[in-house]
Parts: sequence; C-alpha cells; structure tokens
Amino acid sequence: MKNYLSLIKFSHTIFALPFALIGFFLALTKGSSIFLETSSVGDWVSSITPGWHSTIFPGSFMVVKLVLVVLCMVFARSAAMAFNRFIDRKIDLANPRTAEVREIPNGTISSQSALIFVIVNCVLFIITTYFINPLCFYLSPVALAVVLGYSLTKRFTALCHLVLGLGLSLAPIGAYLAVTGQFDWLPLFFSFSVLFWVSGFDIIYALQDEEFDKEQKLHSIPVLLGKKNALMLSNFLHFITAMFILYAGYYAELGLFYWIGSGLFIGLLSYQHFLVKPNDLSKVNLAFFTTNGIASVLFAIFVLLDLYIIL
Repeated sequence: MKNYLSLIKFSHTIFALPFALIGFFLALTKGSSIFLETSSVGDWVSSITPGWHSTIFPGSFMVVKLVLVVLCMVFARSAAMAFNRFIDRKIDLANPRTAEVREIPNGTISSQSALIFVIVNCVLFIITTYFINPLCFYLSPVALAVVLGYSLTKRFTALCHLVLGLGLSLAPIGAYLAVTGQFDWLPLFFSFSVLFWVSGFDIIYALQDEEFDKEQKLHSIPVLLGKKNALMLSNFLHFITAMFILYAGYYAELGLFYWIGSGLFIGLLSYQHFLVKPNDLSKVNLAFFTTNGIASVLFAIFVLLDLYIIL
C-alpha cells in the first residue's frame, strides 16, 4: 500500500481536493437545485435507511454524496498518476532525477501491476459516478480521457501544462454537478482558477528537467521559452488565476472570510515566484508542493467559513 501511495503521489491530492470541496459546498449553498433525491445513491440509501435525508448538516450537507465525490477524486487521480508513471517508465528510467526514486524504474512496482492499478481505478471511478447522478456517469469517460490523456501530451506539445491544469480543473465543476446535476457559471470560475493555477506551478516544476527534456525531444514551456521566459509566463498565469478568484467572490457576493482567504491564496501564489529564480532552482519543491498545498487548504477553509458563518 505504501508503494502504491508513493506511486500516485497521494499527498499531491491536496492540490485539487480543497477545490472539489469548494465546488461541493457552493452547490449546496448557492446551487439552484439539489439533484440527490433523484439519483441512484438517493434511492439506494433511502431503501436501507429510511429518513436518511434528515442526517445532514446546515446547507443540506449530504454525507453520502460527499463521500462519493471524494472517492471519485481519489480514483480519477490515482488512475491518472499511475498511468503517467506507466507511460513514462522509460523516460523516468533515463532521467537521473527520477530513475532511483520512482517505483517502476527502480523495480518496486512492475509496469504490469501499475497498468492493472490504472484499470481498476478507472472502473471504480465510473461505477462511483453511476451512484452520483446520470450526468456525472455520462461524463465520466470524458473526465478520464482528459486526466489520462495529459501523460501523452508532452510528447508533442509544450501546452502539456495546460492539459494538466484542465484535468485538475474538473474538480470544482465535477463536485458541483454531483450535487445539482446542472452546469452553472460560478463553479466554472473556480475551475478556470484551478486551470491557470496548476498550469503555472507545473511550469515551475518542469524547470528541473529542461535540459533532459531537450535531449529526449520532449515538449514543455521551459524547453520552448527558456527558464526566464517560462517563469514570466507562470507569473502571468497566476495573475489570471487571481483575477478569476476575485471575480468569483464578486459574482457570488461572498463575504469577509472569502476575501481573507483570497488574499492569503494570492499572497502565497506571489510568494512562490520569489522562491524560484532562473539560476536557482533549489527551492522548486518548496514552491511546488508546500506553498501551493498550504494555499489551497487555507483558501478552502476560508471559503467554507464564509459559506456557513455569517458575520
């Protein structure tokens, strides 16, 4: 279990999961309809626990549906990361940075086992969406195509970072759809925020492999633009992120806690750009994981406080 958690970098779930929670609770408090009563899971749970709809928290918080949303996040991300490691196993073996630490190149997990792990998680993801609502179930292959397809993109386009961002940006809109069963503008603003946020910090992370990617004829923004220009583009993408975060708060007429959370999130986005310089990549991991992880968790906490505490 420890090896598989390492294979999929389970700790990195901290990037998208807080935004999935934001999408879920926004749907409960701001969504125009609640879809749970007509979903498969609603019928199933009601049959075994009559009156289960009363087992909720303020804002029609639906425990079972939240668990299903979290499971979808875990299954989809596990499939995506394991597929990435499976597809890139030869690249990772050739890369001095990854050859000894990643599980398939160093022999901890076989490539066949990793592929089986991918298939199992894809099946579990689709089954879980079936118990949420029909729309999520019908869209599940599309979501899998995006999150799995990212692993192939660096072989032909430098826009691979945006594809990764697109995959994680499905978290807030997916969670919102799980509750309401319909599209809305509000979760899309948060999805766009995640798209540009993740794309920006993935460019920073890719700086470490610029020379290796050139040798292997792989594509990335650092390879295309060089370190200095790549960092400038990352900075610009995070500026767009900040604009969407601010506009989402204005659009939804959110309160003080939201704006405090937004300030902290945007401040930490800015901070990571002071940590990484074109000639000094020693703090890439601090910028990539620690700073962004703290930013997403803090932001989610303050959004939830704003939704459920009225000052």
